[in-house]
Amino acid sequence: MIKMWMTQPDKKLFQRSLLILFFDLLGITFSGFFALWIRFDLSIAKIETKYVEEQRRILPILILTLVAVYFLFRLYHSIWRFASVSELTRIVGAYILLVPVILIERRLFTFDLPRSTYFIAYMFNFLCCIAIRFSYRVFRYYVNRRRSRLLPESDRVMVIGAGSAARELIADIATSEKVRYQVVCIIDDNSRNWGRYLGNIPIVGGREQIPEMVIKHDVQRIIFAIPSINRRERIDILNIAKSTGAHLQIIPGMYQLVNDEVRVSRLRDVEITDLLGRDEVEVNNDDIFAAIHNKVVLVTGGGGSIGSELCRQVAAAGPKQLIIFDIYENNAYAIQQELKRSMPDLNLVTLIGSVRNTNRVNWLLRKYRPEVVYHAAAHKHVPLMEDSPNEAIKNNCLGTYKMARAAAENGVKRFLLISTDKAVNPTNVMGASKRICELVVQMMDRKYPDTTFCAVRFGNVLGSNGSVIPLFKKQIAEGGPVTVTDKNIIRYFMTIPEAVSLVLQASFYANGGEIFVLDMGEPVRIDDMARKMIELSGFTPDVDIEVKYTGLRPGEKLYEELLIDKSTMKRTANQKIFIEDPYPMDDELFLDQLRRLENASKSELERNKIIPIIREVVPTFIPDRDRL
Repeated sequence: MIKMWMTQPDKKLFQRSLLILFFDLLGITFSGFFALWIRFDLSIAKIETKYVEEQRRILPILILTLVAVYFLFRLYHSIWRFASVSELTRIVGAYILLVPVILIERRLFTFDLPRSTYFIAYMFNFLCCIAIRFSYRVFRYYVNRRRSRLLPESDRVMVIGAGSAARELIADIATSEKVRYQVVCIIDDNSRNWGRYLGNIPIVGGREQIPEMVIKHDVQRIIFAIPSINRRERIDILNIAKSTGAHLQIIPGMYQLVNDEVRVSRLRDVEITDLLGRDEVEVNNDDIFAAIHNKVVLVTGGGGSIGSELCRQVAAAGPKQLIIFDIYENNAYAIQQELKRSMPDLNLVTLIGSVRNTNRVNWLLRKYRPEVVYHAAAHKHVPLMEDSPNEAIKNNCLGTYKMARAAAENGVKRFLLISTDKAVNPTNVMGASKRICELVVQMMDRKYPDTTFCAVRFGNVLGSNGSVIPLFKKQIAEGGPVTVTDKNIIRYFMTIPEAVSLVLQASFYANGGEIFVLDMGEPVRIDDMARKMIELSGFTPDVDIEVKYTGLRPGEKLYEELLIDKSTMKRTANQKIFIEDPYPMDDELFLDQLRRLENASKSELERNKIIPIIREVVPTFIPDRDRL
């Protein structure tokens, strides 16, 4: 009869449940006599014999009643190693039900005991029920700690996936001298594989069984080994695995497995990018290859987050020469050394300089004659540009103008600007400056027909310098709090490789004057992202690490706009990439406004004097009124 409440008969779980039942019986048996002892002033001699006999008479009734209610509330179903609030709630519910049940039985079976003993026994049993179950969790905690000290190099591992990648991984684990992993079970959603073995390792169930099997097999580490699964399925499985508290790792994606085998050394921890519920943009690598291969390519801001990834992907496409141009020498040196190590045959030139320096820019383009320019150099930090608007104008607007003009005058075939969704109906100086950059590019495309000018506009990139990901990681490492400006703030996100792939794809599509816009799907709540990062670090939000709301910063808004209207925007061969038509404008008036901005920024005008000039150029710019 007892086996009926076991969802999957298991000897260990069965024995543990019997042990808990045994202690429950002891507690129920002892509680009545303990209540009499308390009732009669802690003196056994004072307890009347008739009460002892009465307690013996009603004991079987009480045992059957309490155990039946325990079964009803599934108090023998839980994994008590992880007993928590939900289990405590069920215990409280059971004891609420016991009150009327015992009162009915007292009348029905004419219990003849002092009234106070019922209350004492009731409370004693309630505390015993809690203690028996939660003490098991405490006991298992200390047992596991002792075990980990005795075997510090041995991790019990669950592998998710039973395909070829999982097989290679398990084989490598078995022979690796670098790690001491013991694969104890495998999870696979194909029910036909359940109960079978991969080697000598059992396939124990699908994703729904992950929490149960982590406990059953004492798993400390989970490795996700399905490189070909779609993103939403992967997120669902990873979220289930994350909830167990086990250390979570993942193998590389399919593109990394084409030229290399699965290796333990390639495992990485699951990151927040793995948990975002948006499908990545797919690009045509043949198009990218055609746009770059055997051409001289210049990347401005080549040491930055976007710029350095541009350099990596351009280098992989086999350019005739790659030129990295950046004002920050440390960043430029870092990507230079990385590319030299990974691609020793690459024709690489690394130069230091500013896009604001007209002479330097013209010298660079005359000397190296690039055919393709990816202009990523820019000031991108919103709050800093609010306090230094003149620098945003000098570096972003005038720097783009100087670079674009030099490109056209020196025979560059394609010039592509890296823009941002903050340029749409901007509320901050940085966004407004990038909108002006877009206007520069569109004006240049009309003025210089021999050069194809375009821009790519996308949202926030995960992991870039100045993004929330490095900030959250630092705050978590310091013990918190993790700061979010507003609970409801949302942003569109993409990974850096994805953003760069879009840029390279757009350089193939460009005919001149376009602003390419990515359909980024559903936006992401920053609050949700912060909490997921805390959980990925092994902590509980607002318990171990506080999430603190600091209020919107100057120039910041709750949401970013991409203004993708699929009914009016032009489509490309890529269903995720759209084209915004050129903005109608008076080029001569725009040039005059640009000169006024240049003079104003060089004069170091106060913020309240330069903002009106920016608004003349970008009428949709609505700045923070408190800072006008």
